[in-house]
Amino acid sequence: MSLDQNQLKQQVAQAALKYVEDDTVIGVGTGSTVNFFIDALATVKHRINGAVSSSEASAQRLKQHGIPVLDLNGTGELGIYVDGADEATRLRQLIKGGGAALTREKIVAAASRTFVCIIDESKLVRQLGAFPLPVEVIPMARSYVARELVRLGGRPVWREQVTTDNGNFILDVHGLDIREPIALERAINDIAGVVCNGLFARRGADVLLVGRAAGVETL
Repeated sequence: MSLDQNQLKQQVAQAALKYVEDDTVIGVGTGSTVNFFIDALATVKHRINGAVSSSEASAQRLKQHGIPVLDLNGTGELGIYVDGADEATRLRQLIKGGGAALTREKIVAAASRTFVCIIDESKLVRQLGAFPLPVEVIPMARSYVARELVRLGGRPVWREQVTTDNGNFILDVHGLDIREPIALERAINDIAGVVCNGLFARRGADVLLVGRAAGVETL
């Protein structure tokens, strides 16, 4: 039986529930697959103490389900963080930031013991980079950072009409040859004016759940 993309997302979101521990605070990411996870989480909300959200959009959805949204500054280390990705490799290295929430996503992932990434099989790739790499930049540094990204071999495009939840801009970098994701993640973060970039390589996912027609594959 072939499943459509939404059914694959729903299946993988449901599979992530088994990583949810009782009486803990859950880190929750952003995006269409995560929306299915939030809906699934609502069915077991009595088991958890609340959630830390990586975006205003996810916070709204959590609140609509009656799940308390907490401030990371008050929670301490989180047990798990569940989020999707725009691309992922079998080494569990990711590109994230299609929804412009990459900085908060990276913070919540860093503050969690276990990062569970949920994707459908279309997001699994051999090498990162076909999906343009999002880079969050301080507005005044936009054109300077763009010039520096060109030196790294990319073609940055300003995502106009988009301001992040932190009040910054997004440059989407096309054409990067990402053979060494950890080195590139560091190099981009070293550019003055960059807040964060969408490579999750130094801290990739601990568990990657891939939704397939035959069932969920765990990497």
